[in-house]
Amino acid sequence: MNRLFLASALVIAFVSAAAAAALPPQDETIAAAPAKAVQASKTVEPKLVEPRLRIGASGIKGHARVALTFDACMGQADDRILSVLIHERIPATIFVTARWLKHNPQALQVFLQNPDLFELENHGQNHVPAVDKPVSVYGIAAAGSPEAVRQEVQGGADAMVAAGIAPPHWFRGSTAKYNRSSIVQIREMGYRIAGYSVNGDGGSLLGASVTEKRIASAKDGDVVISHINQPTHAAGEGVAKAIIDLKAKGVEFVRLQDVEDMGDDQTTQ
Repeated sequence: MNRLFLASALVIAFVSAAAAAALPPQDETIAAAPAKAVQASKTVEPKLVEPRLRIGASGIKGHARVALTFDACMGQADDRILSVLIHERIPATIFVTARWLKHNPQALQVFLQNPDLFELENHGQNHVPAVDKPVSVYGIAAAGSPEAVRQEVQGGADAMVAAGIAPPHWFRGSTAKYNRSSIVQIREMGYRIAGYSVNGDGGSLLGASVTEKRIASAKDGDVVISHINQPTHAAGEGVAKAIIDLKAKGVEFVRLQDVEDMGDDQTTQ
């Protein structure tokens, strides 16, 4: 009986060893496969930059030079700001989207009738961030591909020309954030990219007093960004007051097209 049991055990061991030899090896390639699959499934967020822009300073004490720039994203024209610019004869650079142009023909005519004051530039077709990877910026879905970035930029320019505006030379995308490859693409399309050095109204979401203080603090060579498309927001009141404050200080207001400039991240050079 013991011999029979021993013989059976030897047969089972031999068969098990043979079966094990026939199986594929459980090496690190197979063990690592699930980990690699998980790693491949992760989306790498693109690194975004928010370029600064400054203009050539006057260099004269008590005579600061400042560029006021306004985004006209969507919505309506803010007459609180526009009326001050007209009445005080303050030059400014206005970045318009195709969407804004479509709904504000009267304000557009005011801009066009005052070519000595207003420089009109490209803010895009649909106001989507000019980032060529799928990402959300401040809750806004980016263009997401080089083709979509091109459409956002070119579509904005086409709408401007169709509205009777001269072909633009500057571009500022929604949120003013970009990734490196989209900056290269936009520059290759022939545009300078407009950053800023003073965020005047926090996307038009700040209160009137805070906005006034921010803009009124602008120094020689600063580029201020604010919005001229939110007439119901308190920030617009602060923008209008700050313009008066700066003028009272003897500030020289200039448009981007009239001065030398220097932008970060190769956005102008």
